[in-house]
Amino acid sequence: MSLIGKEVQPFNAQAFRNGEFVEVSEENFKGKWSVVMFYPADFSFVCPTELEDLQDQYETLQQLGAEVYSVSTDTHFVHKGWHDSSEKINKITYTMIGDPSQTISRNFDVLNEESGLADRGTFIIDPDGVIQTVEITADGIGRDASQLVSKIKAAQYVRNNPGEVCPAKWEEGSETLTPSLDLVGKI
Repeated sequence: MSLIGKEVQPFNAQAFRNGEFVEVSEENFKGKWSVVMFYPADFSFVCPTELEDLQDQYETLQQLGAEVYSVSTDTHFVHKGWHDSSEKINKITYTMIGDPSQTISRNFDVLNEESGLADRGTFIIDPDGVIQTVEITADGIGRDASQLVSKIKAAQYVRNNPGEVCPAKWEEGSETLTPSLDLVGKI
């Protein structure tokens, strides 16, 4: 069953952010746009490259009114340890959520029950706490965080302009489409 259009399910978790432990719940995903990026495990191989890449886009995403959260089934203590010992992860200033109970990973349907780890899943959540985009990739395939910028802009445009849609490769300021009977078969 697709999670698109569904509200984020309740959870409470501990997280590491900017040298502190903080509590996070589904309520943190309301009132602004959110990017939630699941990854399998700390101290691994593809994951640090993705998290560093996400940090590289963090300021731009914040300028778009989006907050960023990474999630793995590790604890918040492990996130701190990784942050303190890895040059790539030490750069991270967004919230790193620990999900040792696997509740959040199950809520987002990214838990690999066999390994007990999260799959690589990326979600964009609107200010109402409703999931607008879902991307799940295989364990060995790293993601490109720059694509999130375009997706957030498109999701924001569609939200602010009911009845309009963004075609493939849409960029801010480009033409959009207004679905109607007149467009059927003409695109």
